[in-house]
Amino acid sequence: MDTRRDKVSETLDGIVDLYEKNLADYGRTSKSVGWKDDVSQRLRFNKLASVINPQDESITVNDFGCGYGAMFQYFAAQPDVPLVKYYGYDISEEMLAAATAAVPDSRAVFIKASRVTEEADYSFVSGTFNVRLGASDQVWSDYIKEVLLNLAANSRRGIAFNLLSTYVDWKQENLYYADPFMFFDFCKRNISRYVSLLHDYPLYEWTIVVRKGDPQ
Repeated sequence: MDTRRDKVSETLDGIVDLYEKNLADYGRTSKSVGWKDDVSQRLRFNKLASVINPQDESITVNDFGCGYGAMFQYFAAQPDVPLVKYYGYDISEEMLAAATAAVPDSRAVFIKASRVTEEADYSFVSGTFNVRLGASDQVWSDYIKEVLLNLAANSRRGIAFNLLSTYVDWKQENLYYADPFMFFDFCKRNISRYVSLLHDYPLYEWTIVVRKGDPQ
C-alpha cells in the first residue's frame, strides 16, 4: 500500500472542496483561488511570464491548476505575447466550468487532469502548490517534484512556477512554505542548467524560471 500516494490523493480531494467553496463564495475572482487581489495576481503572472523568449513568433502554453482561466485572460491581454494555443488543467469540474464560461476563445482548451497531457512551448504553475492541508512537507515536496518533471517533459522551451517562501515570519498551518534553494537545486540538477530564482518582489513567495535552451 502506497500511503504517500494515498495522502496526496486525499489532499487533492480536500483542495478541490476548498476551492469549489471559494468559487461559490467569491465567484470568478482572484479571491476564489486564494489571492488577496487582482494586482498581486498580475504581479505573479508577470514574474512567471519572464520565461518567455521575446523573440518567439508564436507560443503554446500549459497552465497547471488553471482555476477559472485567469492566466489565459492575462496572456490574451498582452499584445507582445503571441499566444496561439492554451491548455488549462484543473482537477475541479466546477473550476473548469467557470473557466469555460469565462473564456469563450478557440485558443483555449480546458482539461480535467492531475498531470499535463499536451506538449507545449511553456508550462506554468501559479499558486497551485501552496495548499497542502494535512500532507507533510516531505510528502508534498515529493509530489511537487513529480509534477515539475512531468511539466518539463511536456515543455519544449521552459517552465515557470511559484511557491510560498520559507523566508517569512509567520506560517499558516495548512499551507506549504518551500525552501527556494532546494527547488533551485532540483531544477538545476534534473531539468536544465538555465535556472533563475526570482525572490525580489513584494510578496511572500518566490518564482523559479527554467529555460530548456541557452537564453542568449
